[in-house]
Parts: sequence; C-alpha cells; structure tokens
Amino acid sequence: MDTPDLPPNPAGPSGLLGIDRSETPAVVAGFLFFFCLFASYFMLRPVRETMGIAGGVQNLQWLFTATFVVMLVAIPFYGACCKWLPRRRFVPWVYAFFIANLVAFALVTRALPDSVWLARVFYVWISVFNLFVVSVAWSLMADVFRPEQAKRLFAIIAAGASAGGLAGPVLGAGLVGHIGLTGLMLLSAALLAATLPGVGYLFAWRRRYGAGAPGSETASAADPAQPVGGGLWAGLSLVLRSRYLIGISLFVILLATSSTFLYFEQARLVAATFHSRAQQTQVFSALDATVQALTILVQIFFSGRVARRYGVTALLTAVPLAVTGGFLLLAMWPTFGVLAAAMIVRRVGEYAMLRPGREMLFTVVDPETKYKAKNVIDTAIYRAGDAVSAWVKTAIDALSGHPATVALAGAVLAIVWGWLGWWLGRQHEGQLTELTVEKSSPAVLARGQTGSR
Repeated sequence: MDTPDLPPNPAGPSGLLGIDRSETPAVVAGFLFFFCLFASYFMLRPVRETMGIAGGVQNLQWLFTATFVVMLVAIPFYGACCKWLPRRRFVPWVYAFFIANLVAFALVTRALPDSVWLARVFYVWISVFNLFVVSVAWSLMADVFRPEQAKRLFAIIAAGASAGGLAGPVLGAGLVGHIGLTGLMLLSAALLAATLPGVGYLFAWRRRYGAGAPGSETASAADPAQPVGGGLWAGLSLVLRSRYLIGISLFVILLATSSTFLYFEQARLVAATFHSRAQQTQVFSALDATVQALTILVQIFFSGRVARRYGVTALLTAVPLAVTGGFLLLAMWPTFGVLAAAMIVRRVGEYAMLRPGREMLFTVVDPETKYKAKNVIDTAIYRAGDAVSAWVKTAIDALSGHPATVALAGAVLAIVWGWLGWWLGRQHEGQLTELTVEKSSPAVLARGQTGSR
C-alpha cells in the first residue's frame, strides 16, 4: 500500500499537537497499530495477575526466573529471524507466531480449564509475549520516523497504546462472562492480527517522509526490503561493545527493579486485603483502567510538550524522581492506598514519558541495533533485572521482615536510575547533533549508528 502524495508543510509542524500535514497518516497508523496491540495484551493481563497469585505470592520469584530463562532460549531464534527476514516482513512473521500461540492456548485452556501448571505456563508465556511484541513494535517506529519526528510524535503514538490498554480490560471484563477465557484468547489473537496491515503502510510512508526520505539525517539507513543480517547473538555483542547501549541496559535494569519491588508489594497487599479471585481480578482491572486513562491525558497534552521544550533528558529523569518520592512514602505508610498511588504514578510515568523517551534513544542508531540490540535489552536484560530484583527482594524480606527496608532500598536505586536517565539524555542529544551537522561524514555516521561514544 502506498502513501498519499502530500507535500510537506513549508511552515513546519503545526496545530495543537505539533503534527505536520504529511505526518498525520503515519501518526494515525501508528496510533491504531498500538491500540490493537495493547488491547490484545491488556485484555488478558488481569487474568495473568490472578494466575500469578494463584500459585502463591511466595513463588512469584520462580515465575520471574522462568520468564528470564525462556527469554534466553528465545533470543537465538529471534536472531535467526532478523538474519534472514527483510525488515518489512519481520514484524508480520513475529506477530503471526504469537497469534498461533494464542490460538493454541485457547484450545488447551478449553480442554484443561483448571490446570495449575497451565496457569503458570500462561503467566510465563504472556510475560514473554508482552515484551517481544512491544519491543518489535517500537523497533518498527524507530525505523520509520526520523529523530526529530520521534521527539514530537512518539508520545502521541504511544497514546494509542494507552487507549488500547484502557479498552482491553474493559472489553475483557465485559465479555469474559459470555465468551469465557478461551473466547478472550481468540479475540486477543484477532486484535493482534489487526496490526499487520499497518506495517506495510508505515514502511511506504517512511520512504517519502520518514527516516528513508531524501535529505534526512538517517536517509543512508539500510533498505527495509533487506534483512537486518548479523549473527544469532549479534544483539548481545552490540550491547557489550557500546557504552551508550550499556547505559540503556542499566537504565532498563533499574526500571525493572523499581517495578518488581512495587509489584511484589502489590501482590502481598492485594492478597492480604482482598481474599477472593474475583475481587483480586477486579482490583487489578481497576488499577489498569485508572493507569491507562491518566496515561492518555499525559501523553496527548503533556509528554510531547516536555520532549519538544526540554528534550529526552526530561522524560528520562522526571519519573525516577517521582518514584523516589513514592518509595519514601511507602516506607512511612506501608498501606494498600499508598502502594496503589505509587504504582499508578510509576506506571503512568513509564507509559507516558519513559517509554517514548527510551524509544527516542534508538532513533540515532543503525537498523541492526534497532532490531537486535534493542530487543535483547527489552527482553532478556529487562527480565534479568526482574529475576535478580525478585530474589533480592525475597532476600531483603527474609533478612529484615519489614516492608520499609525494601522501600528505602528502592528509593536509593531510583535516585541512581534518575542520574542515569540524565546521562543517557545528554548522550542522545550529542549523537543527534553529530548526525545532523556532519551527516556527510562516513566516520561520524558509523560512530552514531553503533551507539558508541
């Protein structure tokens, strides 16, 4: 499918949201892409949380560890797909794999509705599914849009994810009584399939107005009709060779650590406060709905303006500082109300500011880094952070026995997290300047593409 031949607006981006006329079709396509993707995932997320509690809160660290191990096993297969598949076909193939998985789970769940081990397998699988499909989606966006466009548009596109994240739990809660869990899985598969037409459209738009347009700082990037190439473990190798990518990895690990500490406290307090599975599912659904509704407002009316005025650095530092405050409050008042407020602030901040900011960091690197190194960071390294922090949290609980100890440790780590966000923002701005000012220099382009400084 080809894009409409719209002339660029000579006056530059206009309107309330800062979208150029030529960018509107791509923004709409990206918004709808993420809406369907996140509606697919969030429809099943409350079920996952309930299944996690069903196996015992004291066993959650084992589920986190199992998720990490599965990630490690999946990486070489993912690398093989990158090596052989053209980028414009890569996303559809990866999504087709997960669609087939959802259909298989629907059939097995229908046959074994009360299996505890099936619940555990589904918990691990949907954790893997979430990270892979979201990582690939943002790799696509970083490939399609120029860095300057990403700064203005990623928060708006990410609002589609929040809208889908709001619609998913609502649809799930309303339909589960009529179609059952099996029906929800099939509906989730259908929503995931609805994202596929947008891939070809976005790559076609990329050629005219995006990262592949003549004259852009990234116009020299590889043709999307060609495979990414490289070895099966090239993503990990790229990360280890680049200080920039190592910094992003540490940032993601600290993000995962703060999330895990709060997640475990959430599971403990929900299990202690609400005793039936129905009540627990309702609480998780209410939290999800609240988070997504607030995120949409922040993404549309706040995040883009912050990025345009203060840059990526502001997006990457504001949330860790807010989370630091949340941990300190939780240390003083370890109640479900305070925990719920801290969780909402963290998740809204992550979806509305951190996620767009993190993805902007990859707009100045080459396609292999966007699809391989980024995926390693978003999946294996993220889940490694989950697994390690889960056992650290368990150890702290065993040694201290007081929730305040975990909260204070989380506050200290959040301060380090914020400093790292500031450093990454400065590094990104430096590489963007190099690409813009000296884009004709092969040496500078190579340095910017590998993410090395």
